[in-house]
Amino acid sequence: MSISMLNRSVGFLLLVVALSASAQQSVYPSRVIRLIDPFPPGGAVDLVTRSMAQKLTEALGQPVVSENKPGAGTNIGTEAAVRAAPDGYTFLITSSAVATNVSLFKKLPFDPVRDLTPVGLLVQTPLILAVNPTVPVKSVQELIDLAKASPGRVVYGSSGTGSSGHLSVELFRTLANIDLLHVPYKGGAPALLAVMAGEVQVNIGNITVALPQAKAGKIRALAITSANRVELAPDLPTVAEAGVPGYEAIGWYAMFAPAGTPQAIVNRLNAEINKILKTPDVRERFLGVGMVPLGGSAQELADYHKVEIARWAKVIKAASIKPE
Repeated sequence: MSISMLNRSVGFLLLVVALSASAQQSVYPSRVIRLIDPFPPGGAVDLVTRSMAQKLTEALGQPVVSENKPGAGTNIGTEAAVRAAPDGYTFLITSSAVATNVSLFKKLPFDPVRDLTPVGLLVQTPLILAVNPTVPVKSVQELIDLAKASPGRVVYGSSGTGSSGHLSVELFRTLANIDLLHVPYKGGAPALLAVMAGEVQVNIGNITVALPQAKAGKIRALAITSANRVELAPDLPTVAEAGVPGYEAIGWYAMFAPAGTPQAIVNRLNAEINKILKTPDVRERFLGVGMVPLGGSAQELADYHKVEIARWAKVIKAASIKPE
């Protein structure tokens, strides 16, 4: 073989190797993907994260694992996602705290709008306004009348300062023009137990855990916090139709990626989660616990995120709420 033929053969082999390496790099995903959940295990976000991890594993052909990183009102887990490499192998599944924390905390170590890339909305969860059965009210209007007759003496429990339960009651209190006393607990379950035990009189809590207790007669459900009635409790009126026009408070969960994640990967994940949310088994699983599957585009989540930041900023400022 001549020198020139040898050089051409070597060059061809190098080209094949380079093209093969490039093809390998372009295949996504090629390793484990993390879904960071900034809450402790066992909660509603955990249910959503694990469900999505299972389905994304099937769809993408690579292991997708959930990783709980709780603490600091979700800020620890969110910061971990923000600081992760924007390579499509780390995502954040979080709650509306990603919108409310902007106003709750003066010095966040990140900007959730600038430092996170929206991927897609997953589910919404309405809350239930409930009272202890011994409280002499059977409607939202009667609760308002009781609070006006005894300013500051009607006590409500929440899952913590700045939580969705806390902010939802503050929005209710503001729109109804009533004075309620707040007692924060360390989580939704302790707050619900407190209203069941009569330690507090009022609670707004997640429908997933509150509705079974209402059906068992351990609390009295007065209304649902969403704009429309829900399939899981069709006879329960909304707070708005029951006496507080304009009221709406919804828990929502969504997926974000670190800023700088390639748009092609964001589009791929958005397409996959939209498919997943339409599958009958996933819809049945979520609807069965009061979660409404959403989906939609990444841009729709970006727009919704900004609207929620502005909406809850007004409530937080008006009530002078500060994190514990």
